[in-house]
Amino acid sequence: MSPHHVVETTVRDAYGKLIAYLAVNWRDLEAVEDALGDALLSALELWPQIGIPNKPEAWLLKVARRRLIDRARRDRVSERALPALLSMSEEVQQKTSFGTSFPDERLKMMFLCTHPDIDPSVRTPLMLQTVLGINAGHIASAFVVKPSAMGQRLTRAKAKIRTDRLMFTMPEVEELPGRLDAVLEAIYAAYGSGWEILAGVDSRHKGLVDEAIYLGRLLTKYMPDEPEVQGLLSLMLHCEARRKARRDDTGNYVPLSEQDTSRWSASLMMEAEQCLHTAARSGRIGRFQLLAAIQSVHSQRARTGCTQWEEIALLYEGLIRLSPTIGVLVGRAAAVAEAYGTDKGLTLLEAIPQAKIANYQPYWALAAHLYENMDKIEEAQAAYSRAIGLCEDLSVKQFLHQRAKVRIVDGGFGRSPERSRLHSN
Repeated sequence: MSPHHVVETTVRDAYGKLIAYLAVNWRDLEAVEDALGDALLSALELWPQIGIPNKPEAWLLKVARRRLIDRARRDRVSERALPALLSMSEEVQQKTSFGTSFPDERLKMMFLCTHPDIDPSVRTPLMLQTVLGINAGHIASAFVVKPSAMGQRLTRAKAKIRTDRLMFTMPEVEELPGRLDAVLEAIYAAYGSGWEILAGVDSRHKGLVDEAIYLGRLLTKYMPDEPEVQGLLSLMLHCEARRKARRDDTGNYVPLSEQDTSRWSASLMMEAEQCLHTAARSGRIGRFQLLAAIQSVHSQRARTGCTQWEEIALLYEGLIRLSPTIGVLVGRAAAVAEAYGTDKGLTLLEAIPQAKIANYQPYWALAAHLYENMDKIEEAQAAYSRAIGLCEDLSVKQFLHQRAKVRIVDGGFGRSPERSRLHSN
């Protein structure tokens, strides 16, 4: 394996872990990111000459740590952080010599990003960038804002951490539930970011699904009595159970309604159901529990051979009351169309404010299906064009092209809609 490939793999697999481990002892996130960037450049320059180290992560951590210590000594801007870094230097040296890796501080770092002095609107994006290594452009797309605006928000948040010298200490136990929502949102967004990529649009995101599930499981151990933690893990596991069915043997995309249920993972679905039952015992319903319940109904098709769309539509009504996000509104329209007729679903879909759906690909994919079922061919053609143009995944794009050709050009109708969203696939 070439040095360049090892660096790329290490960044993909350990970037967030490296950032989190350094950041819990250093308040300046930009300095930490710069130091790790320098370490990566050094690796690209030196590893072809000296060879790839046995522990690439530890090597990068050691070099980044040295950059931070040198900066502290040079600038004398963080005298309180310097002893901690020096202590960490000795700690890592000892752990590396014994062949063990440094601890995973990501979950801790995620709670640190929920500090009360950090703007609530930027807490989840901050976690996604600093802890999970997602770039500002992709985060902006997930939050339906301009990349420049998201970049400015993140820069301001990091500057506040630095200038206000916010303490990177874990909140007290009684504070954790109040900070939990932003952490759950970040894990959910990370899973969705990796889950939506079938063919691998960005190699940095390939490991996000596994990382999100790992963090979800870790959080259930840390906060076992929080039902929304169990709900989120159930949601991810139900969706992950269908991963192998999302493509056929030739690599073509297969929508949920057409997937071969024999390819779904029974063990993951069982674990997901256990999490959902654990959450239900608390008597405190929440968004992630309802999303997981929707996935649970879909999973029942493996046993019954049919989908209870009326039940799904009812669950979406509950979600609308708790969290009327654009994804939930589109999901409800799809479920109502399946349960009670295309016209009723289309009425709900068209009621969504246009300003919110201009660049929201699942809206246009569903609209294309509903329009064609209503024999509104021109509207269907325009919606398919919009959905295809907004789609990043090549296999899904090809699927939509084929559907548009068969249904509109050749006059074929009546099959289930393509909905490339976490809550419906």
